[in-house]
Amino acid sequence: MVRLRQTAILLGTLLVVAIGVAIAARAVDLERAIETVRTAEPAVLALASAVYLVSWPLRGHRYGDVLAAVGHRCGTGFLTAAVFVSQAVNLVVPARAGDGVRAYLLNTRREVPYTTGVSSLAVERLFDLLSLATLGTGALVALALAGERGAGGDRFLACAGVVAPVGGFGAGGALTGAHREPPPRGGAPGRGWAPRRRGGGATTRRGGRPRARGGAQRRGVLRVAAGSLAVWAVDVLTAVLVLVALVDANLSLPVLVCVGTLAVTVGNLAKILPLSQGGVGLYEAAFTALVVAVSPVGAATALAAAVLDHALKNLVTVAGGVAAALALNLSRGTLRPSEHTES
Repeated sequence: MVRLRQTAILLGTLLVVAIGVAIAARAVDLERAIETVRTAEPAVLALASAVYLVSWPLRGHRYGDVLAAVGHRCGTGFLTAAVFVSQAVNLVVPARAGDGVRAYLLNTRREVPYTTGVSSLAVERLFDLLSLATLGTGALVALALAGERGAGGDRFLACAGVVAPVGGFGAGGALTGAHREPPPRGGAPGRGWAPRRRGGGATTRRGGRPRARGGAQRRGVLRVAAGSLAVWAVDVLTAVLVLVALVDANLSLPVLVCVGTLAVTVGNLAKILPLSQGGVGLYEAAFTALVVAVSPVGAATALAAAVLDHALKNLVTVAGGVAAALALNLSRGTLRPSEHTES
């Protein structure tokens, strides 16, 4: 079953890329797009790579806040390496095998139960969706107030105005449903995504402690939310720098930031569809369509920016994942999908 799913994703990737190339060949001047990539400013792209690299310790720290809320404290360095490895594996191996690798690392290196590892990944992704919806909606409103429009921009803004809030409400609803982590096999229900509770019988009789626990839980949620916004703000800044390296249009910096934010938001929402490995093709298509729709940037330049942005981020992820795997002394067998990835 797993092999069939991996084959389906591989075929989906090839199909999406083939369709994307066919559409781009008809709608975009590919020669101009390639020439735009060649004329990109290397110094700005190097800066974009360095900025994106900064997001990974933020991811590790954010994941530490998620785990701390259920009573498991791990160092930011280890968690950054674990996130790096899992995301790199997700890029190159189908069926999100990297998720199983991360749960395996948490269990074997820090004695975090598999159920907690799986539920923490779900919480992390839910906050990612909420952050993307928040940033996208804010950029959408700012861009609309600025009065910027491109060809077909009104129609696309209307679509984006529906996608962003729906994504936010959907993530919020899923977060509510996932508040309690799944119970271990044969065990009692989990504690849920909340700070570890000790001495429940005694604290129930003392009015102050439940209130304190509630305050601690709210602070934990706010920390994770703030960390998620920081992670995606850096992701957006990376895309904006890529646009700066390519775009020769007379766009103000605030408008360029709004366009980059919307492009990253819609591109990552498109990647949720399990049609291609690592969202290849889906991200570029959504990113290009958004930039063309809401700005005067041409299709060839928008496509060049989308390809460069996604390629840059994927290269940093894979390179960082390899370095993290070496630092963690992982063998090739550990990174290969096996029975523990199906837990």
